[in-house]
Amino acid sequence: MSEATLSTKTKTTRIALVGNPNVGKSTLFNYLTGLNQKIGNYPGVTVDKKSGSVQINGESFEILDLPGTYSLFPNSEDEIIAHRVLNQTRLEAKPDYVLMIIDSSQLSRGLFLATQLIDLGINLALILNMADLAEKRNLEIKTFELFKSLGVPILSTDARNQKGLEDVKNLISQRNFNKAQPFIDIQQVVPAEMLLRVKEKFDLDNLYQAYQMIRFGTKDKAIPASDRTYLEDLIHSSNFDLEEAQLEETKIRYQKITDLVTRALFKQSESKPTSNLDQVFLHPVFGYVIFIGILLLIFQSIFTWASYPMDLIDGLFADISSSIAGLLPDGPLTRLLAEGVIPGIGGVVIFIPQIAMLFGFLAILEDTGYMSRVVFLMDRWMRPFGLHGKSIVPLVSGVACAIPGVMAARNISNWKEKMITILVTPLMSCSARLPVYIILIGLTVPDEVVLGFINLQALALLSLYLLGIFGVLGTSLLLKFILKTTEKSFLLSELPPYRIPRWSDVGLTMIEKSKTFVVEAGKVILAISIVLWVLASYGPPSRMDQIRMEGEARLENVSDEAQIAEIEAETSSYLLENSFIGIMGRAIEPVIKPLGYDWKIGIALITSFAAREVFVSTMATIYSIGGDIEDDLTIREKLDQQINANTGEKTFNVASSFSLMVFYVFAMQCMSTVAVVKRETKSWKWPLIQTAYMTVLAYVMAFITYQIFS
Repeated sequence: MSEATLSTKTKTTRIALVGNPNVGKSTLFNYLTGLNQKIGNYPGVTVDKKSGSVQINGESFEILDLPGTYSLFPNSEDEIIAHRVLNQTRLEAKPDYVLMIIDSSQLSRGLFLATQLIDLGINLALILNMADLAEKRNLEIKTFELFKSLGVPILSTDARNQKGLEDVKNLISQRNFNKAQPFIDIQQVVPAEMLLRVKEKFDLDNLYQAYQMIRFGTKDKAIPASDRTYLEDLIHSSNFDLEEAQLEETKIRYQKITDLVTRALFKQSESKPTSNLDQVFLHPVFGYVIFIGILLLIFQSIFTWASYPMDLIDGLFADISSSIAGLLPDGPLTRLLAEGVIPGIGGVVIFIPQIAMLFGFLAILEDTGYMSRVVFLMDRWMRPFGLHGKSIVPLVSGVACAIPGVMAARNISNWKEKMITILVTPLMSCSARLPVYIILIGLTVPDEVVLGFINLQALALLSLYLLGIFGVLGTSLLLKFILKTTEKSFLLSELPPYRIPRWSDVGLTMIEKSKTFVVEAGKVILAISIVLWVLASYGPPSRMDQIRMEGEARLENVSDEAQIAEIEAETSSYLLENSFIGIMGRAIEPVIKPLGYDWKIGIALITSFAAREVFVSTMATIYSIGGDIEDDLTIREKLDQQINANTGEKTFNVASSFSLMVFYVFAMQCMSTVAVVKRETKSWKWPLIQTAYMTVLAYVMAFITYQIFS
């Protein structure tokens, strides 16, 4: 056997999955690869190409899940990724075959992209998915008629209900793909001489690839500058109108598609409307009332349903700390475990129920199709503030985490609207802020019901989220007049059918997001808890030794247990204040004192820049240092007992707690958010500006809040 033949047999076949948004492409990808990928039901959930492998009849195939796109006319960064792969330039790895998924109930729209792929000369097969939806609408597709006209294999499937998917595996295994004859003659749009020059210059396979290079090559920064200059000069010297060419191609292509669909699509009878829900959910008044009501329901459920497991977890970790202190001999290792490690882990685990529920609710909204309605509903309200209807997806994602929210802004093609969305998304209260809100609301807001059904704590939490939204709108309006662009924007969004959520996917999302929170945030929190314990337990040796000696001297002639306990508590307090972390906290105390904070809260503000949820574990660690580690006080009880030495009042009273919550509403979220903004904007300029303005805004708003409530 020759070396070339052996290489051919061992080479893994690469197959790209392509399709419009919301056609079930990611569902098919999950079925084939078995990878646990989040499946959303709103446009743009797949923002990067993703890959996996599938074994069929003992042979391995690599599957690429490309971002959803409507055509080979890229408008956003995720569409550019698909554009590069499908045009088979040398800028992206070339797939051996392409499997395109089409919504059976939206045949014309899917065929536009499919016929473009045919003209590119791609080895292609088509999947007519959502057969169940077409059946409900009494649509019958004559697949053989399509095959005759297009010349590529066609299958009909219902991926959601896993019907016809084994046929897809057989198609892949048999490599039943085909290069068909061109669907349209691109020479009707572009002069033949121009096409031939570009085809020869870039060593392309056919004239339609040459047209694509002419049309979009000048915009693709991944193409060498010399080649872009060549294309620009050619377009200019030929007096060629790019926009006019795209319009003409679209016109010719749709004329042929319309004729084909007339022959291949048969409507058996007039179908009845499948749902009148849009009349309610998209109502100009009730639509917004329902959206706010859904948010209130989510937050109230988070408080009500999650309180029981949270109390159990909180008490469990308090018991573990006291048990370790009682069972192990007193010493640095015991105190590290009881005062640093256990409270730090407890500060993570306690919020798993609420974070799991938050992500579960978001998954349900996406999977039912309601999130797409929110995009449509919010567009006319977003535009006056310089945002886009699609901005609602990053902003709502920001409620879970700012990082995927910032990345989701790639789907916005207009530079100005995309930049505004990126800069304001961190103002949405993310799940990392949720632990801070929960603990402070629990300390200061009574657990009472007003109007017979509204919980005051849930209302307080909703108010914080709404405050973040007001911050988003105000900042966006300001940025609208600061940032300048000549680009025009429009909203292209579809409304997928309402569906019952896939509960297995919802459950999987809850488990995966909770696991990510524990593993990723837990690493940071545990590391910081240990470092905090060391910094809080040790300080300048001479100073620490002097405090211990003075404490021991005071204890020599005292026999009363109450006095002994008081002296020991004072000594522990002095030791903490003079520790390394105490010195750092004292250094920033003058700056944060006008906000109602003491130096201990200052320590938490510093450490929580790594991750917002670190605040609670930091406070748990700080207030465990030097105390009676054999007690079984919960985190909330420990915080509730603290007294501010500057004011003589509770450290976490209404004024200081509200001030702290408002500070966290507006403050920059974490280092990871700064890093992802830098990556998305390709510059340190924007994340530095963002961090600066959010910090100033947080300080000013927290100061105003403290003055109002004090």
